[in-house]
Amino acid sequence: MLVNTTTLQTLAAASGGGFGASDVLMIVIGAAVGIVIGIGLMRLLAKQTIAKAKSEAEDIVRRSRDDAVTAAQKAELEADKRILSRKAEFEKETESTRAEFREQEKRLAKREDTLDRKLDSLTSKEDNLDKATEALERRGSEMHKREQEVESILRQQRDQLLRITDLSLDEAKALLLERVEDDVKDEAARMSRRIIDDAEHDAKDKAREVTINAIQRFASDTTAESTVRAIPIPSDDLKGRIIGREGRNIRAIEKATGADIIVDDTPGVIVVSCFDKVRQAIAAESLQKLVADGRVHPSRIEEVVEGVRKDIDERIIKHGKEAVLEAKLRGIHPKVSEAMGRLHFRTSYGQNVLRHSLEVAFLCQMIADQLGLDGQIARRCGFLHDIGKSMDHEMEGGHPKIGMDFAKQHGEKEPILNAIGGHHADIPSISFYTPIVMAADAISGARPGARRESYERYIQRLEQLQDIATQHQGVTEAHAIQAGREVRVMVDAKAISDDLAFQIARKIADQVSDEMTFPGEIRVTVLRETRAIEIAR
Repeated sequence: MLVNTTTLQTLAAASGGGFGASDVLMIVIGAAVGIVIGIGLMRLLAKQTIAKAKSEAEDIVRRSRDDAVTAAQKAELEADKRILSRKAEFEKETESTRAEFREQEKRLAKREDTLDRKLDSLTSKEDNLDKATEALERRGSEMHKREQEVESILRQQRDQLLRITDLSLDEAKALLLERVEDDVKDEAARMSRRIIDDAEHDAKDKAREVTINAIQRFASDTTAESTVRAIPIPSDDLKGRIIGREGRNIRAIEKATGADIIVDDTPGVIVVSCFDKVRQAIAAESLQKLVADGRVHPSRIEEVVEGVRKDIDERIIKHGKEAVLEAKLRGIHPKVSEAMGRLHFRTSYGQNVLRHSLEVAFLCQMIADQLGLDGQIARRCGFLHDIGKSMDHEMEGGHPKIGMDFAKQHGEKEPILNAIGGHHADIPSISFYTPIVMAADAISGARPGARRESYERYIQRLEQLQDIATQHQGVTEAHAIQAGREVRVMVDAKAISDDLAFQIARKIADQVSDEMTFPGEIRVTVLRETRAIEIAR
């Protein structure tokens, strides 16, 4: 570093002349020496720093080389270990594969032995089959020859039979077909009998159980009334007053009540006849009041009849409400209840229809309960099934349709409507409740003492029953017994077999069901008897 002379001079002047030129020179020399020494020291320090850095770098490089060598050695060792492990696993897998191959070779060897044996067996069977085929071919040729011989013999025998019997070929065929048809009919009847017996056995057990349980659980008293009522008259004088001059009182009673008043020679009795049981009851009770009062004239008759009619109307409503309460039903329209009350004065084969409806209601509930159905719906169906009978004489059509229309008009819904309209099979059944009502209706009407018929209808039914039975082929006699509850049919034992007898019984029963109307059921019994008679002399 060089010091400018001007600068030094400036410094000397600034010092006020305190320093001399020699002093300044000394200072300059000292500064220069210091600078040189400082530069030398700095170079020395730099060399030392560089040397130290080189040493450290060499140490780092050497340690890095050592670490790299160590890492390489470790990696080499790890690689050797992995190679040895892979080699061991490979040898193990190879040994296992070899073992499997050896096992498969053994199995293949066994299969090959088995196939060889089977091949030998098949070869032997093929040889035997060839021999058997040859034998069958020989037998076939022999059978063909024998068939030709048999056909020739049969042809000769047929020609001989035709010559002997004087029958043509068509006649002989017809005779043969007739015999075959008889045999087939007999077999078919036997099969039909077996199938029907099996089906009836299974169905009757359950039906009998349900029916008997229902009947045992319910029983009621049934009042039986006829279509005529006899009114006792204490004296002939009073009877004359009831008749009136030229019969005017009788005509007044008939006009006011709509019933027929029959006066005959029977002493002490006047008969009231009417199909409508309500009008009959009004006429009978009006006559009883007139007889008790003794005052009989047209104005009095009209007064009494009007009073009795109002009383009967009140009783109709009362009977309807009591029946609804007894049946434990809810939501019955008042008009429906009143119509049911009118059934108290209606009878069917002598059976009170209102009591019959209650019987059917409870029987329906019991049957439905045992079958897992709704007992309340079934009870309602049974209670209302004959409601059409309360108005069937006033409207056209059968009582099922009349009752169904009336119930629908007053709020009843399905399945009650179908049960009312279909309990006599007038319309198809669309629910389980309709067949239940049909069964309960039959049970109520068929029980002993429930219904009765007039003598004329009874005789007609017996005659019709016997006529139906005697129409069938093979029937020799038919007799209706047990008050028409059973028909005994005798058949020709030579023409009818046991199985055909069962078939005839079924046909008769079906025809009776289709053509006749009767309460309850009718048993058909077919008797086939063979008698061997010889006379000892």
